[in-house]
Amino acid sequence: MTVAFEVPLAWLGAGSLVREAAVVCDGGRVIYAGPNASRPQADRVVALEGFLMPGVADRHVHIRFSDPAAVLLGGVTAVRDLGWVPEEIFPLADASELPSFNGPLIRAAGPMLTAPGGYPANAEWAPPGLGRELDGPEDARAVVGELADGGAAAIKVALNTDHGPAPSDAVLATIVEAAHRRGLPVTAHTQGRGQAERAVGAGVDEFAHTPWTERLSDDLLAAAARTSRIVSTLDIHSFGEVTPELKTACDNLARFRAAGGTVVYGTDLGNGSIPPGIHVREALLLHEIVRMTPEEVLVAMTAGPVAAGGPADMVLLGSDPLIRLEALGDVRAVVRSGRVVARP
Repeated sequence: MTVAFEVPLAWLGAGSLVREAAVVCDGGRVIYAGPNASRPQADRVVALEGFLMPGVADRHVHIRFSDPAAVLLGGVTAVRDLGWVPEEIFPLADASELPSFNGPLIRAAGPMLTAPGGYPANAEWAPPGLGRELDGPEDARAVVGELADGGAAAIKVALNTDHGPAPSDAVLATIVEAAHRRGLPVTAHTQGRGQAERAVGAGVDEFAHTPWTERLSDDLLAAAARTSRIVSTLDIHSFGEVTPELKTACDNLARFRAAGGTVVYGTDLGNGSIPPGIHVREALLLHEIVRMTPEEVLVAMTAGPVAAGGPADMVLLGSDPLIRLEALGDVRAVVRSGRVVARP
């Protein structure tokens, strides 16, 4: 059955703000997005009052520390879990693809790869199995293959010398080579002096957090901008306050952007008091301190435009966030796979 969602105003993606808009869905896919006057006939019409935009994608969560239903009702329709026990998180990711799942679509990395005795295997907060300790390059190669076969969407490596040993250069190089051979990106938790340089030198595809433990050089950030992207996770360094760590992270991120780097939205949900759903303060930090425009922030927060052939995942806000980003906190309805899962 086809469903047409009619709205007075929709942001369908970068540069596409449409008044009197419509999105027509067939099951979980979009078949039309544009002016309502030009939409095809639909079996059912749903009129929504507000501002429609693509559902938000949070690229850094630990979903088992939160409630998937609350995440979805808060406007986040897709998440990427960057660290959990594989026996738990991969089945949950599979279940998230079913229409009956009450939560966002989940993609998962599985455990964080680390050195023997390294973070997060040595962390009190981490359940057993969240950190996978590697014995050497051959073990690293085997583990990457195992995770790829298990459904990993990315490989995460912990380069955290502030809290223990980190994988050697040989192990890190093997992780990157083995992951790329399987078509998987590598994301790195870099913490401690010199770890960002190691990540860039090894060809890591992404920083799982904006580096915050040191001010990175312009040359390093320019090199990173050519090969990597950064997941924001700014508010975990402040939780509403202004801290030295937040200032360092924002400075690094702003200069990374100025060098042409790509920034995507992520919150590290499960860390402290980060709320489920859209985290407005994370968006405001990107706008007010990193100096991204409201539309640039929305692009960073979404996986792609609402367009024919794409997923029918959208969020309805009470007002226009392109005018005032605080509107992201006023979620009126969520559409997941073409069905309305939350309405006032």
